[in-house]
Amino acid sequence: MQILNLQSSFLTGRIPWPVFNISSLRALDLSNNSLTGSLPLDKFYNLPALKELHLSTNQLIGSIPSFIWECKTLETLDLSKNNFTGGISKRVGNLTSLQNLLLDHNMLTGELPSEIGNPKLETLYLGSNNLAGRVHPEVFNMSSLIRMSLDENNFNGSLPFSMWTTLPNLQVLNLDNNKFTGMISSSIANASKLTFLSLNFNSFTGPLPTTLGKLRFLKRLFVGANNFTRESSTPELKFISSLTNCRELETMELSLNQFNGFLPTSIGNFSKTVTMFNAFGSHIKGTIPSEIGNISSLESINMDSNEFTGSIPSTIGKLARLDRIYLEHNGLQGSIPAELCQLKMLGDLYLNENMLTGPIPDCLGELKSLRRVFLHLNNLTSTIPLSFWNLNDLLSLNLSSNSLSGDIPSQIQNLKVIRELDLSWNQLSGDILSSFSSAQSLVFLSLAHNTFRGHIPQSMGNLISMAYLDLSHNDFSGTIPQSMVKLGDLNYFNVSFNKLEGEVPTDGPFANFTAQSFVQNYALCGLARLNLPPCRTNSPSHSWSRNILKYILPPIVFAILIVAIITFLLAIKRRSREISTEISLGEGSLLQQFYWRRLSYEELLEATDSFSTNYLLGTGSFGSVYKGTLLDGSEVAIKVFHLQSREVTKNFDAECEVLASIRHRNLIRIHSCCVNRDFRAVVLEYMPNGSLEKWLHSENYFLDMLQRYKIMIDVGLALEYLHFNHAPAVVHCDLKPGNILLDEDMVAHVCDFGISKIFGNGETMVQTKTLATVGYMAPEYGEKGIVSTSGDVYSFGIILLETFTGKKPTDDSFGEELSLKQWVSKSVEANSVIEVVDRNLIHEEDQNFCLMEQCLLSILHVGLLCLSDSPHKRINMRNVVTRLENIEVPLVKKL
Repeated sequence: MQILNLQSSFLTGRIPWPVFNISSLRALDLSNNSLTGSLPLDKFYNLPALKELHLSTNQLIGSIPSFIWECKTLETLDLSKNNFTGGISKRVGNLTSLQNLLLDHNMLTGELPSEIGNPKLETLYLGSNNLAGRVHPEVFNMSSLIRMSLDENNFNGSLPFSMWTTLPNLQVLNLDNNKFTGMISSSIANASKLTFLSLNFNSFTGPLPTTLGKLRFLKRLFVGANNFTRESSTPELKFISSLTNCRELETMELSLNQFNGFLPTSIGNFSKTVTMFNAFGSHIKGTIPSEIGNISSLESINMDSNEFTGSIPSTIGKLARLDRIYLEHNGLQGSIPAELCQLKMLGDLYLNENMLTGPIPDCLGELKSLRRVFLHLNNLTSTIPLSFWNLNDLLSLNLSSNSLSGDIPSQIQNLKVIRELDLSWNQLSGDILSSFSSAQSLVFLSLAHNTFRGHIPQSMGNLISMAYLDLSHNDFSGTIPQSMVKLGDLNYFNVSFNKLEGEVPTDGPFANFTAQSFVQNYALCGLARLNLPPCRTNSPSHSWSRNILKYILPPIVFAILIVAIITFLLAIKRRSREISTEISLGEGSLLQQFYWRRLSYEELLEATDSFSTNYLLGTGSFGSVYKGTLLDGSEVAIKVFHLQSREVTKNFDAECEVLASIRHRNLIRIHSCCVNRDFRAVVLEYMPNGSLEKWLHSENYFLDMLQRYKIMIDVGLALEYLHFNHAPAVVHCDLKPGNILLDEDMVAHVCDFGISKIFGNGETMVQTKTLATVGYMAPEYGEKGIVSTSGDVYSFGIILLETFTGKKPTDDSFGEELSLKQWVSKSVEANSVIEVVDRNLIHEEDQNFCLMEQCLLSILHVGLLCLSDSPHKRINMRNVVTRLENIEVPLVKKL
């Protein structure tokens, strides 16, 4: 046999050692399977003729065995996308025939050996590891090298000026997300074959050389999130002029730098291949050249958060393929050019926080492609174009803080999918029509600080998704509609400074609103806690009251007592049957119910070496978890329950019942269970990266900002599924970092459903005597044993704060006078997070400090919204996920 190719064959288990003992083998390809375990020991190696070894995209672990470095005939070695650990041996220099080395997406550590510099090497992929240190000059001295990727590591130091001369055949260079410093030499022009150059997220300094324009084959240029500047000889960004010579250029990422210069008019000379020009947050000044309209292939203009002045060029209207315009946070003046109406593919229009004046062009409402329109914080006047209310697919419209007038027409009923509508701080007037009831997806509505009048329509109670409603500072009259008590997601409500009267509702979300929601109205009445006068009632006569007490009340009380006694006796009888049934659970009953593959006790013993402590992953109050390897080679986690009490048996049954029915990417998956008279265990998928608890609070483990953000999104999606998309709803009850596990790709999975509750028959709240973990329990859970989905939201909020501050809720620095919530809240109120977030996440000297700080402020704010003492005032998990996904993490969503 010379070639063995089993790629993409759904293989599992370990690789049998005889595969590496086929002396005639020239090519072995086992890539894209689910193979596990480590590679065989050196003594099984006998591959004298091997030229190609492909093991990528599996689940292999351990260090790279030394026999690989002795395969001197190897031309291609691909171990990428596995879980290999350890370093790269200096014996890599023995592979003198090696042309392609792919070790990316593993967990390799240490420095890069200089011996890797092979004169025949064409491909070197080492990205997404934990390699560190300086890159030896010999690595940049391989004249045959075509593709090099060192991204997502911890390499530092500067690049040698000579590298562009010693790498004449280089086409792809990716150094993203490292700690490289220094300047980019003008000799980069010598690497004339470059097509892809990515230097994002480093600490490079100095001007970008104008010799970039000599890279005639360059297609993609990414230099965002560095400290690049302009050349001092001119205020214009000359390197942009030079790039117009790159006639194959398609995408440019220049954002988050320190250019402090002007865009040249030569920007219009870019080739017709350019589709993306990103340059946000880079201190670019002056006007936007009208010549930008010549780049006919452009699909996205992303130049927000700069220092642009002047008007928006009308020539942008010529860019027929444009679907996104981001020019917010600048100093643009003049009117919104009507030529934008020619952009038939435009989906996002962000012009907010500028100094724009004049009316909104009527024709904008004819762009049926519009999804998000943000024009707030300008000086716009006149009325809102009637055509805007015909944008059937509009998701967000923010026109707040302008000088718009007029009323809202009945056509607003056409906005059936809109989620955010902010018209506050204008001069709008008229009645609020019942047509609003059609917008049942509306989550955020603010009409504050206008002159709206009339009654609040009863149909407002149909806005079932509403979470934020501000009608303050208007001229509304009449009563607050009783129908609004049905708005279960409403957590912010403000009708202050109006002319409302009548009784304030007390049910639903109104049970949690404070006096600030109702101040300065005409004649509202209600509860004393709202600082309102009591409502008048028509009292019955004293004789009628006496008759009720004498003749009607006693029979009613007697009947209630009889029903209560009967109900109590039936409950006792039913409970005794349940206990009898539970005790009589026979071997295999759970297996029959959920149709799992049965595993015997003996198989579990063999998988764990008789439950050896060497395989122990952790111990909790209800059981212990072991790592095991089944006969087919698959690695699993085996949770063995300590059957010291009936409570533990209930815990086992609850976990089985929940795990049997849930199916979600971010929830732990059950493989099997084992049930004997004296033994209970569940077999779960194994998570090689352990728990979030370990990564947050153990030495030698660190999560960057993006990893933490993605993990919390994963956990939020899991809870959203349990609360909203699983029938019946499931409440986890014990969410904490120790119950959040991370797989090989750092994707989070929620586990441990031992004390979870399944809600049925319309239940929204139950009571329990089982307590969860101190610090993560909601107040109503700890004090009264009340369990609801809001309790999970509270736990999530605590974990969110803990994840980004690095502080446990039970930290010694907190006591009776201070809690994690209070500590973070003070910092958020002061609009600063530098004192509370994990000190390794952000530093004031960081080049994008302001953006990162704003992002962290938004994240912590979401956490605080989860932590209201009242469960009814907390936002739900669906809104939590939406808010987190809408947070702009620096560069992540725009690259």
